[in-house]
Amino acid sequence: MESERKVGKRAYIFGGTGILVTVAMAVVVVLYWEEVRALEGYGYLGNFIISVLGGATVIIPVPMLAVQFALGGVLNPVFVGLTAGFGETVAALIIYMTGYGGGTPFVKAEGGRIHRAYMRLMGLMERRGSLVLFILSAVVNPFFYPAALAAGALRFGVRRYFLICLLGKTAKGFTVAYAGFFGLRGILGLLGMPG
Repeated sequence: MESERKVGKRAYIFGGTGILVTVAMAVVVVLYWEEVRALEGYGYLGNFIISVLGGATVIIPVPMLAVQFALGGVLNPVFVGLTAGFGETVAALIIYMTGYGGGTPFVKAEGGRIHRAYMRLMGLMERRGSLVLFILSAVVNPFFYPAALAAGALRFGVRRYFLICLLGKTAKGFTVAYAGFFGLRGILGLLGMPG
């Protein structure tokens, strides 16, 4: 009984912290939009910060992929991919915390398409969680956020979660950065400008 209370309390603390950090980040993005957009000018550090903001605040669009693409064309794409992957993984931990403490209401709320989709995702995460997380973190898609919430709600091991997300998000970061590296150079070449 005592340990259940501790686990329940910890879940609410994690969930509340995740929600507060997400809301705080969304507020920062809205209030300081021009400064967020200017982060691109800070190179790798700016890429990391904008990747954290963009990865955690799905309700407010942050031009994270555009920044990664552009920086890949002007900086070393390996380091752009690494900083993007690490930044998005930090954001993924915030989403995990939210799911850890707040995922239960999604499971208990009956009816509706969102509930059915979430329950299907929960089943998929229970059966093939590592593979699902890796694939959803490695490609650009809107399904990573609910999968990360589900991972938290299912108490997916946080170390394993971090490692899988880091590998997937870094692979995605490399893909976007190298697309920028080759894409911008190709566009500049077509325009007759040095790349």
